[in-house]
Amino acid sequence: MSGKAKDILKLDLYGLLGIESTATTKEIKKAYRQKALTCHPDKNPDNPKAVELFHQLSQALEVLTDAAAKAAYDKICAAKKQAEERNKKLDDKRKKIKLDLETRERQAEAHSQEEVQITRTLEEEIARLREEGSRQLEEEQRLVREQIQREREAQQRQTGDCTQRYSGLERCSKSNVTPKLKLKWKCKKDNETNGGYSEDILFRLLQKYGDVLNVIVSSKKRGSAVVEFSTMRAAELAVKNESGLSENPLKISWLEGQPEVAAPASQPGQFMSSQGSLTNERDYESVVMMRMRQAAERQKLIEQMQREDDEEAARS
Repeated sequence: MSGKAKDILKLDLYGLLGIESTATTKEIKKAYRQKALTCHPDKNPDNPKAVELFHQLSQALEVLTDAAAKAAYDKICAAKKQAEERNKKLDDKRKKIKLDLETRERQAEAHSQEEVQITRTLEEEIARLREEGSRQLEEEQRLVREQIQREREAQQRQTGDCTQRYSGLERCSKSNVTPKLKLKWKCKKDNETNGGYSEDILFRLLQKYGDVLNVIVSSKKRGSAVVEFSTMRAAELAVKNESGLSENPLKISWLEGQPEVAAPASQPGQFMSSQGSLTNERDYESVVMMRMRQAAERQKLIEQMQREDDEEAARS
């Protein structure tokens, strides 16, 4: 049995989401969003238990919103429940009278084979989900991130803290780029695990510093990737603090958007005064323009990585 299947079988997926096994896909998604909002890594940057719970909720959504994977999981749960009911019905007297070692061994073997087959089915469905990518999970996580962003923006407008609100946004919009970092690690050419790193692993390592817009692992040059953050603050924290896997550390450097050292202001109140005159309309326009640029930046980033890979391959 694979490690992923074992981990999932230890969880009560319905209990995690607080729903019944008869819940519809719509009810499953709604329950996921409500739970994920409370333990999202962006809201709990220093709470590893919240990060683990968020990962478990994502596994529950991934399995329960896929018909084949859900059917395999439900079948295993039903088999476990039937086994528990059989054990409860057997009292000591019946065990002594009906005890037949040979029969019990045949029954045990039959049940074992059935469990192996059911578990294999679940493993195959989980493997398929990993290969195809879970669109359901990606969509729900995107909605959760957007709702958190809306809550932050609403709180910032209420407090009027313009300095904090524009610390990352204004610097990015002036240069027309979002902050990007280049990641390198040791990896041999014939290493199928790419040195222990994948897009999913890098995303989990970096999302604790803030919203990660893109993670692109080079398909030609092993041991190389580019990550794009939504804010300068998140990128700065990642550069200063992230070391990667202990057995294969990361080397992180700036690719685009490295901040310049700001000169001291001659009049401390001047910035707040000018920023305080910004209207909600301009605030909304800035956010919309930044999101439009993000789509174009992702395509540009992919093309840039391809050019670098081609140039390095030519030099080799």
